[in-house]
Amino acid sequence: MALIEVADLHVRYGEIEALRGVSFAIDEGSVVTLLGSNGAGKSTSLRAISGLLAPQSGSIVYDGKSIAGLGPEAIVRLGIAHVPEGRRIFPGLTARENIMLGASNSRASRAAISREAEAMFALFPDIRPFADALGWKLSGGQQQMVALARGLMAKPRLLLLDEPSLGLAPVIVQAVFRIIEEIRKRGTTVLLVEQNARMALKVADWGFVLETGRLALGGAPDALWSDARIRDAYLGGPQAKASS
Repeated sequence: MALIEVADLHVRYGEIEALRGVSFAIDEGSVVTLLGSNGAGKSTSLRAISGLLAPQSGSIVYDGKSIAGLGPEAIVRLGIAHVPEGRRIFPGLTARENIMLGASNSRASRAAISREAEAMFALFPDIRPFADALGWKLSGGQQQMVALARGLMAKPRLLLLDEPSLGLAPVIVQAVFRIIEEIRKRGTTVLLVEQNARMALKVADWGFVLETGRLALGGAPDALWSDARIRDAYLGGPQAKASS
């Protein structure tokens, strides 16, 4: 059953039409990846779903309810969390404080939120030793894990991840994708935007390819990766296959 359905979505940045009639659905409990070149509309799709952008037309239906045009705070309360590109943690707060901010819309007590933060350190053991380090002192990989943990603090049913591996060393990329697999095992639905097509398709149940604001195609990960025409056009060309 689809947790979220996007239909004929149009989004503009001024005169630029960033999304032109995009439609897709995501089943609950699945990982779906949006692939495509820079400017294809991947991040715009996430921003429209999370309420950071208002669509010009089209519908976004989450759990049977229309959410197009709602603000980010209302959408978070419905169970959608967005981890944006660039991590955007607060440099003057500790890792623990940054993570606890993910529950800022929760009515839970501070003690309960603190316990949830401890649970995040169990899921992200690599950042436990840096729980009390300020954000600006963390490495890029540590900041990404803090950002993921902060997103999970909202206990989302749908987690939107925008370029979680961007700028990270290969060993850290592997760790981030292991965490995405663990998030899926916990039952959270994930919509993943990712330039690393090989890694994204390894964790995904389904993939969609966007091209200049339109949905070009969709399919199972193996089918997308094994089709040379698709790989060459959208997923990095012959060298991508060689590195798989």
